[in-house]
Amino acid sequence: MEAKIYFGSLEAAKEKLSQRCSPFNGEVVSTAPVCDADDALKALAIAQNAAKEAKRSTLSQRCSWLLDVADKLRENKEDIARTITDEVGKPITFSRIEVERAIETITLSAETMRTMHGETINTDAMPSGRKSISYFTREPAGVVVAITPFNFPLNLVAHKLAPALVAGNAVVLKPTPEAPLTAYKFAKLFIESKYAVKDALSVVYGDAEVGSALITSDIPRVVSFTGSVPVGNIITKNAGIKKVSLELGGNAATYIDRTADLDLAAGKCAIGAFVNSGQVCISLQRIYVNSGIYDEFAKKMAEATKKLVVGSPYDDDTFMGPLIDEDAVSRAKNWVESAISEGASSLLTVKSEGRLFYPCVMADVTDEMKIVCEEVFAPIVSLIKVDDFETARDKMNDSPYGLQFSVFTNDLSLAKRAIDELDAGGIIINDMPTLRFDIQPYGGVKLSGVGREGPRFAIEEMTEIKSVVIN
Repeated sequence: MEAKIYFGSLEAAKEKLSQRCSPFNGEVVSTAPVCDADDALKALAIAQNAAKEAKRSTLSQRCSWLLDVADKLRENKEDIARTITDEVGKPITFSRIEVERAIETITLSAETMRTMHGETINTDAMPSGRKSISYFTREPAGVVVAITPFNFPLNLVAHKLAPALVAGNAVVLKPTPEAPLTAYKFAKLFIESKYAVKDALSVVYGDAEVGSALITSDIPRVVSFTGSVPVGNIITKNAGIKKVSLELGGNAATYIDRTADLDLAAGKCAIGAFVNSGQVCISLQRIYVNSGIYDEFAKKMAEATKKLVVGSPYDDDTFMGPLIDEDAVSRAKNWVESAISEGASSLLTVKSEGRLFYPCVMADVTDEMKIVCEEVFAPIVSLIKVDDFETARDKMNDSPYGLQFSVFTNDLSLAKRAIDELDAGGIIINDMPTLRFDIQPYGGVKLSGVGREGPRFAIEEMTEIKSVVIN
């Protein structure tokens, strides 16, 4: 099926098309137009005009709009889930979960906007002030550019579209080239809704040329990007005076304390390291294990990992499907080979079949190895032996990334210290650092990004404060 461009409410085709093939079996699963900078500029011009109408629209209409999309998404759950699996190879069970999460994200955005408000200000609080009627309100920023990645091609789009549109903005979406049909079907629900604000959403496909045209234009007020650090750096340098929200890479870590429930920890760590084939920015990559329980935990971790089913993403019991492309497989092999050449060992047989790369648990890993210094983005996790929490803390914090960390412990005082002393945007106790609830503020520190997602927090990023004084 062909995914088309949406210039506002106008659906348009182009002569030049690109094909998307399944990462699992190589079959053509979708076709998308090849867009250029002119398409991006056209979409921005339409959004600029639509932003005026969006600002005038009522909150009641915009909330009804989002809830209507959530209902339609629920009605089309299986078709959308299948499209996700077709395009990015995500196991169908997790594709269904992603649709459910997107429904929650949209619903939360509508509910959140209903209760967001400004507040009155006591202008006579200081001697230099005097009594007046003073307050502030939140107003839509205007035009939002949203750029999204392949690993959650529906829910990460929802995390940008729903807050932006319910706040009264117009949006130009550039979805991942790996999942054009998923984005098209999702955008279609917004655009064809009876509650839609006309032309408030446009969709253009493309890579660097289109992205550059979108972020360097003077029209957008907000750029919301989820993706790699190098691209985030380019956006930061070229966006100009705009609000830029970046959700970038990670190098998620956990510490296994002597007091931890090792069965719980091993089971959670196996899921956190290998869900979505490790292609998650908060995939568990580094496991720091107290030396007194290292051998026992390593055995339990290997056993938990062996239970994960690797295979066809269309089977309900499959936990891990294929990596996104051949380059991803090649990088995964290189990571493992590099670590082994530096002295690490694999607790499981290193195995790949086509784009299926089986999970790897690496032992005897040291700080100098490249595998723990950079983002792997593959189904590989490293075990590192440490003497105590203080050592683990220093090693976890000694990273250019700071997205999410976790600690497994039954020591309350250690849990409190971990919350206070670990440098990351999110800290989880007794669960994997890969845990995310869509209602929470989500984002990182250092190279992991700027700004926060989650409906309330994204709405704050996509609105402007207007201060009012009445004498």
